[in-house]
Amino acid sequence: MTTLNNNSSNLHSINNHDRKKSENVETGYRNMENDSLEDNHDDFSLAPSIASSVLSAEGIYDPTGFACICLVIFLGDMTRGVFFPSLWLFVEHLGGSAVTLGYAVAAFSFGRILVNPVFGSWSHTIGYTKTLLISCSLLFLGTLLYAVTYLVGRPECLLAAQTVLGVGSGTLGVSRAFVAEITPQRDRTTYMAWLTAMQYAGFTVTPIAGAFFNYIFRDATGFLNMFTAPALFMGFIVLGTIAILLTFFQGRVRMDQMPESEVDVPPKKKSERRQEIERVANEIVPVIGLSIYDCCILGCMLLNISTKGSIAAFETLGIKIAESHFGLLSTRAGLWVGICGACGVASLLSMGYLSQLLSDVQLIAGGILIMSLSSALFMTLNEPEQSLYDDYVVYSDDAANSSWKYCVSIFLMYSIGYPIGHTAVIGLFSKVIGRRPQGTLQGWFASAGSLARIIFPLLSGYILHGKDARALFEMITFVLILSTAFVVYSSRTLTLLSH
Repeated sequence: MTTLNNNSSNLHSINNHDRKKSENVETGYRNMENDSLEDNHDDFSLAPSIASSVLSAEGIYDPTGFACICLVIFLGDMTRGVFFPSLWLFVEHLGGSAVTLGYAVAAFSFGRILVNPVFGSWSHTIGYTKTLLISCSLLFLGTLLYAVTYLVGRPECLLAAQTVLGVGSGTLGVSRAFVAEITPQRDRTTYMAWLTAMQYAGFTVTPIAGAFFNYIFRDATGFLNMFTAPALFMGFIVLGTIAILLTFFQGRVRMDQMPESEVDVPPKKKSERRQEIERVANEIVPVIGLSIYDCCILGCMLLNISTKGSIAAFETLGIKIAESHFGLLSTRAGLWVGICGACGVASLLSMGYLSQLLSDVQLIAGGILIMSLSSALFMTLNEPEQSLYDDYVVYSDDAANSSWKYCVSIFLMYSIGYPIGHTAVIGLFSKVIGRRPQGTLQGWFASAGSLARIIFPLLSGYILHGKDARALFEMITFVLILSTAFVVYSSRTLTLLSH
């Protein structure tokens, strides 16, 4: 309680331009930890109104800003989730194939790759508020372009719309950097899990809304149909989000952007623990010439690629495989994905409890192992016998697949494996970065995930088109098992650098 009072007192003195010498930092953000004074050297960032942004009992700073960030994250991935049940049908309507579907999904992630690092750096230059408003404006433009695609009737227009939507939703790095600023390191995985829960709900729960539009407008023939209704709906949601940001969200000012005359923060003596961590982090790995810290950062990005890529393959071909290999209607398949996504949100909200029982490394290994089991179930699929027309598939008695395989695989992937494993990767990455500025690195981390959402959907489309589903999921299972082996092998180093 004494530490909280001291932090609050320092904040008020800085806001009144009567700045005393602080107990912080070398280069970064405001320390939210109750560590010893020797370890208390995080950077300092401030909200414009200190009085309205006090430290809460849970240890989070600026809860209103956190709520706004969660809304933006939810909105960004909702643009995928709402379109998910009708995307394959839209591609077919436009004359496309499974390969076209892969490009359509990849285009969204391509847009994110273009701007994630840029938005991350903008959060430090022009501020969080302007960056988020720019992204939401582009998102609104993308929803309009998606609706117009129906009138144009060309797959190329759909790819352009998906790209603009991806650009508008490229705020993952910005959002995670903001959360890293306002949360204590010891609880960061929990708050990152809450943020990821909103993101995850955006693209796994909102397919229920997409399935609803499919059902309501299944026989519509005018402009308002199952393809345009989700786009127009998302346009209204985006406008409401912009209004909320303008009304409630407050940007933050980094301490290193203040005039030197206003900030007088002497360097702190480092504890022995911190010196040992930095010594290990700076050791050079002889074979590749990178420091251990750089290797851990790269390893986390590769884990992000493997987990994001795997879920992207399920996202891209989940509805198509449900129809072609299980004979399920797209509406029912989308509904089941939404239900499993809701269970995944529950898993994410329990991350605070799980992180008390297991370390981030253990959560990552367990989550990815469950993902590999989910993928392995699809390795046993029997291929349908193709008719003379590509639009129809005919099953023999031996080729039919039991629907329980689809249900169990989707449940393991969407409800348990991905939400727990990937969220633990995000938390570990933030902790490994530690007290360094996180905006740009988080932007590159998000871009790595977006790159996976380009490569895996494209590979999935080509493999399914050229070979079969079994070959595709053999590849995914191999990548996930390899990722688990890396986590287990590097567990001690990752655990040390995340402290």
